[in-house]
Amino acid sequence: MLGKTYDSQVCSIARALEVIGERWSLLIVRDALFAGATRYSDFQRRLGVATNILKARLDGFVEAGIMQRHRYSEQPELYEYLLTDKGRALAPALVALTAWGDRWATDGEPPILYAHSVCGTGITQQAVCAHCGRVDDPTEIQAVVGPGMPAERIPPKA
Repeated sequence: MLGKTYDSQVCSIARALEVIGERWSLLIVRDALFAGATRYSDFQRRLGVATNILKARLDGFVEAGIMQRHRYSEQPELYEYLLTDKGRALAPALVALTAWGDRWATDGEPPILYAHSVCGTGITQQAVCAHCGRVDDPTEIQAVVGPGMPAERIPPKA
């Protein structure tokens, strides 16, 4: 969607931005995940996004496997856009981004809260260490070389 502007990056964040990094992309996914939007008209009405941009985003999501196009009417021929497992897996990222926005990009109370649909209790997204548990201090999070790093990109040890 962004074009291949991150080709030199060996980074999953850059790869994710290639698919969902356009301005309207996360808002479309948000509405599909949390507001039940499935039809082109739902997204257009809720977001007010230009029709050419909306079409490009939805087509890109289908191509990337984030959504699937499903015909729900023969006459007239109409389609809805349904999230796939890959698309639904974006929910924790949206919850985390919402929490960041609530803390750093607003002066008031959160306009949206997330709750567990089974019991109604609030949902949060947290960094968790498999050994120590919850990590509250972001300075304790470091990036380390993973198994997918090409050998030629691994920095020499000092």
